[in-house]
Amino acid sequence: MTSPKLARLEALRRQLMTEAVLGPASAVAALGAPAIDAALPWHGLPCGAVHEVAGSALDGAATGFCSVLLARLAADGRSVLWVCPQDDLYGPGLVRFGLAAERLILVRAHRPAEILWVIEEALRCRGLAAVLGEVDALSLAAARRLQLAARKSGVTALLLRHGAKAPVTTAVTRWHVATAPGPKQEANLAPRWRVDLVRCRGLLHGEEGYVSRWHVAWEADRLAVAPDLRDRQALAAPRRMAR
Repeated sequence: MTSPKLARLEALRRQLMTEAVLGPASAVAALGAPAIDAALPWHGLPCGAVHEVAGSALDGAATGFCSVLLARLAADGRSVLWVCPQDDLYGPGLVRFGLAAERLILVRAHRPAEILWVIEEALRCRGLAAVLGEVDALSLAAARRLQLAARKSGVTALLLRHGAKAPVTTAVTRWHVATAPGPKQEANLAPRWRVDLVRCRGLLHGEEGYVSRWHVAWEADRLAVAPDLRDRQALAAPRRMAR
């Protein structure tokens, strides 16, 4: 059992972590999956920061996961803006993951420089809950500008990257999402993903190259850790950084 002293120290650690990462609008959006929220130092996704989601453009897993995140971020009633190079988003699919059409603003931009410009400008609009941009090439200087804009306004930035090689070192969290097979009797009716938390500020990744890993399913309008993997000891708790 955790002693009151250790509990206070843990609460203080989380407070310091939140203040170090978040801007003036120190809000946190819960993902709705207790196992994932508990693994994050803030018990959810920090708002007013840059987060990166990577995955193949062929299976749509990363796009679906981003839709779930946007829906969580827009739970306060504000809209979200999605910047994409092509008109290939499937509206009913986004709605299935909880992202209401009336809360979504789509902007089409062809060149990477245009996409980054739209993201940076939109992050200055406090009326938005989040801005998602589909980007592959991203310099460290551009990433820092996005982080500064998000921190100042409190608007969250999501970067959806398909096959990008260069890491974004300023991202507070970095995720890799891929389609995972479901039980045969389910006939894969419920979308299932393997979600890797590749980087998280304040946590160390293991020798496998990720902080934590979950197999999740989108069931009954919520994100749930797949029952067959929820209690496996192989998915150890993430290790804390010494500093």
